[in-house]
Parts: sequence; C-alpha cells; structure tokens
Amino acid sequence: MEFQNVAAIVTGGASGLGEGAARALAAAGCKVAIFDLQKERGEAVAKELEGIFVECDVSSAASAEAAFAKANEAHGFCGVAVNCAGVATAGKILGREGVLPLENFSKVVQVNLIGTFNILRLAAADMAQREPNADGERGVIINTASIAAYEGQIGQAAYSASKGGVVALTLQAARELAREGIRVNTIAPGLFMTPMIAGMPQEVQDSLAATLLFPKRLGKPEEFGMMVDQMVRNPVLNGEVIRLDSALRMAPR
Repeated sequence: MEFQNVAAIVTGGASGLGEGAARALAAAGCKVAIFDLQKERGEAVAKELEGIFVECDVSSAASAEAAFAKANEAHGFCGVAVNCAGVATAGKILGREGVLPLENFSKVVQVNLIGTFNILRLAAADMAQREPNADGERGVIINTASIAAYEGQIGQAAYSASKGGVVALTLQAARELAREGIRVNTIAPGLFMTPMIAGMPQEVQDSLAATLLFPKRLGKPEEFGMMVDQMVRNPVLNGEVIRLDSALRMAPR
C-alpha cells in the first residue's frame, strides 16, 4: 500500500511503541493522527511529525467516534490504523490480599481488547469509503498483542487474556474485511524499551535483557515502527500475528 499523504491513526501514539509507529508512518509520508490520553506529550509528538493530536479514550465508543470525526476533518478517511493503546495492570487470581477484583480484570480487557475492536470497527468503516488501489486494497489495520498471549506469566491473567483476544481477532477480522479490501495484522512484541521499562532501575533492565536469546538487549520503539512499516508495504501479509521478541519464550515468573 502507498504511504504518501495517506491518513493514518495511531492509538497510544504519544509514547513507547505507539510513538515508534507514528514516527515510522510519518517518515514514510503518512498524515498521522495520534489518539491518546497524554495530551501534552501527544501534542508535542504530533507537532514534530506535522500531524494532529486527538484526545481519545479507546474504551469509549463516544470518545473514539468523536476522535475519528476530528481526524477525518483534518486528514480525510484513514487508510492505516495502528492499535497501540493499552494497559498492563498486574494481579494474581488468588493473591495474598485475596481474590482478584473483577473490576481489575474487566478494566484491562476493556482497554486492551474492547478498545482494540472499537478502533478496528471505526477504521474499517473509514477505509471502506476510500478508493481502492490496483489490488483492490483500501486500508491496513495493525493491532498490538503481546507474547503474553502465548506465555502469560503469573500475575498476568487479565493482560494475557486481553492480548489473547487480540490474537484471536486477527484472522477473523482479516477474513471478514477482505471483501472491503482491508488487511488486518497483529504484532506481538516481547521486551521493548517503553517508558515503563525505562523507569526501572538499570539492574532490572539488565536482568530483563539477559532473558533474551539474540540480540540480548531490549527492543527499540523504532524497531516496532519498522514492523509496522513492513506490514503496510507488503500486500500479501494479511491475517498474520508476528512475534517481535528476539526469540524470547517467557518463563512462568
């Protein structure tokens, strides 16, 4: 798919993997709209990329619909949508403080899984209204899962379940949206240098990097952005979940 002047939406684009995706798409020629709740940081990144920032809660239908309306007004119907917004709240099913509160589990699923579907459905509606290219392609949707979808660690019940749902959604959505010329893929990252990890002590970062097979370092947001770029460029990459994890297989703890 072409990049030049194509409207792109990146949720969670104010920082971390989302920022890496937003920067890659802008560098390739897209008009980028960052959907995030981090207003100050999001506006700064959007200004640097000559895009726009739209405050958006992906778990809310009304918020997402309003955000799409603003992005459409600025850039037109989106041709690329990247879902990076998410939360990683930990909690054991049965911990020292008792059973995991149901609302804690629900919150993670609401943001990570339902939020992903919320943006996917609205992006698909946008893309269906675009003119197709020579292949009949109208748009590309890229979701973000996690290797926790496959090897959930102790304390990751909600996170693993939510990301497993994103994995399961990928092929189903690709099959359903094929008739509209829309491709759907998912990236399942391992350990990346996100703001959360960057805030950890250096010894903790080093211990995490030591678990990686090769390269033995944390991934960089721009490397996540490289995969986003390739998923948009390659027209036969569809319905696929790609692990981006330096061959890491997570231990139980």
